Amino acid sequence: MERKGSKAYDEEAFFQEFMKRRYRTDSPNLSIEKPALLQLIGNPKGWTVLDLGCGDASLGLDLLEQGCTSYLGIEGSNKMFEEAIRVLETTNGKIELSSMEYYSYPPEAFDLAVSELAIHYAEDIETLFQSIFQTLKPGGRLVFSVQHPLLTSSFTSSESGKSRSSWVVDDYFHSGKRVENWMGEQVVKYHRSIGEYFSSIVNAGFKIESLIEPKPDPQNFSNPEEYKRRMRIPLFLLFSCTK
Repeated sequence: MERKGSKAYDEEAFFQEFMKRRYRTDSPNLSIEKPALLQLIGNPKGWTVLDLGCGDASLGLDLLEQGCTSYLGIEGSNKMFEEAIRVLETTNGKIELSSMEYYSYPPEAFDLAVSELAIHYAEDIETLFQSIFQTLKPGGRLVFSVQHPLLTSSFTSSESGKSRSSWVVDDYFHSGKRVENWMGEQVVKYHRSIGEYFSSIVNAGFKIESLIEPKPDPQNFSNPEEYKRRMRIPLFLLFSCTK
């Protein structure tokens, strides 16, 4: 059965396996993507923050510890929602159970909108970016990461539970739905090229400050062979934008 967006995480076995992989030693999320995302965000002190597809809200905990004034995470998975509440229970951070597509975006309410590896689950990014634009204060920023389009273009080389030693790039310019066999579930994602992300962001009214494909840092890896493997292909694409 296909699982769209965050719904795969409500399957107990999938949720447990994801959490184990997410926080494993040399996880690319922790060693490559998150350091790059935090660098793009900069100092959040005094900011009001909206986190779209917040997962377990670990990013929210980091931002609150760094001094953001308020944090609201939007999460569509019941299990992730419950985990996020647990993670933030000693803070003033808040979580709302909703998909980013159906969240009611208040006008000019936030200084920063952030999204970590979630927007590639959204089918309509044109409307999504427009909603984010109107919910930011003048001068507000959008910083987000997605799975790199070289990976979402084709799932031919995907072998669930195994480390890839080769990658297939195919159908790159054919945008749209992809179904990935990931950890025992058929997970729906949406592929678009780097240029399509760029155009959708600009069409919504944003000015793009940075576009990066973060390069692995050997200091963030305990296993030299894993570092070498991660140097072979970009895993993530990140944007920093201003209203």
